[in-house]
Amino acid sequence: MYAILEDGSRQYRAEEGKTLTIDYRECQAGQELTLEKVLLVESGGTAKIGQPLVAGAKVVVEVVDFPTIKVQTQLFRRRKNVRRLRGHTQPYVRVMVKQIVG
Repeated sequence: MYAILEDGSRQYRAEEGKTLTIDYRECQAGQELTLEKVLLVESGGTAKIGQPLVAGAKVVVEVVDFPTIKVQTQLFRRRKNVRRLRGHTQPYVRVMVKQIVG
């Protein structure tokens, strides 16, 4: 059983017991969240496709940790004495799928 859900203009495939990395939101580690924008639910070979959402479907997830990814960009122009190093740290929330209701 799996579900396709939308969060933050991105689509994810959620299976029970698997982890997802979604956009950051205010929450605590161990807290349960409910994601209700479910686009498709597949169970036992039959699929329910929403138009645009599946009615009554939701995905219950538990917050695992808060990874961050640091991206560095460098600008260098030879013989011009131009060097620029900039960094950006994007926060995320890693969640584990506990239950798919639908």
